[in-house]
Amino acid sequence: MSDPKKDKYANYVPKIMVYDPNIDGSDEHLIRDDHLAEKARLMDVISKLKKQQRGPDKTRR
Repeated sequence: MSDPKKDKYANYVPKIMVYDPNIDGSDEHLIRDDHLAEKARLMDVISKLKKQQRGPDKTRR
């Protein structure tokens, strides 16, 4: 068997952490998906506007 001095985490049992909004106080994680969806929508809008502004000419660099 291994030496306890070498394997100091042999008997370690991780404690499961549970998120409690009353204690932790942040609800930012709840709106993350909304932010990502809005970002994707805005990126589509911007790319369409850039395409319209560019017109039929395509510049390749």
